[in-house]
Amino acid sequence: MSRWRAALPLLLLLIAGAVMLGSGALDRFHPTRLLADEGALRSAIAEHPVMSRLAYAGLLTLAIATGVPGTIVIILAGGLLFGIAQGTALSSVALVLGSLLLFLASRYAFGTGGRQPPELATRMRTGFAAHPVSYTLALRFIPIVPLGAMTVALAWLRCPLWLFLGATWLGGTVSLVAETAVGAGLGDTFGGSAPFTLARLLDGRILLPLAAFAALSVLPLAVKKLRDRRRRRD
Repeated sequence: MSRWRAALPLLLLLIAGAVMLGSGALDRFHPTRLLADEGALRSAIAEHPVMSRLAYAGLLTLAIATGVPGTIVIILAGGLLFGIAQGTALSSVALVLGSLLLFLASRYAFGTGGRQPPELATRMRTGFAAHPVSYTLALRFIPIVPLGAMTVALAWLRCPLWLFLGATWLGGTVSLVAETAVGAGLGDTFGGSAPFTLARLLDGRILLPLAAFAALSVLPLAVKKLRDRRRRRD
């Protein structure tokens, strides 16, 4: 019974995420729908500037805390409606808070345990502690492991809280800048009456943030290769 009680916070978050996906709540953030409602949304933000920003940050925090896929559509909406600077700041706060909730719930569910983790888990945890920025940048930029799964895995690996928060903020915020810039570019590029088409994605306001995102995604691998070459020479 105690194990079920320990797992209850994590189970509640996962159930909330399943309900969010099943209800189609994220469909409201599809670029086509956002652009169609952009005028009304901007009017609502102008009337309620504080509440609208709190609502956005709260929604993104909940989505990240539940580990649901597709949170990038909310981040794109933040760039579209609040601009790069404010959108990135709001999303960064939500990223840290949401990841913290999921991390704490996962760590509570796994417990401290009396046994040593498997050797593979120990090696992974040691490697992450030795190179937290490189590990987080790689996991955040290269779409191998979703953010929610990565958070749960780090909790299972008993990653220190301070290390998790610092790495999550650093790696997450860097990628959020590019993602929010893409959202802001969608607003500038598709703000007119022309339909949403693939050809219009060739606008520089979309391509430049995406190119920056792609360059950052290979940065951890490039740094690792350079370090390996130096070690072989020495």
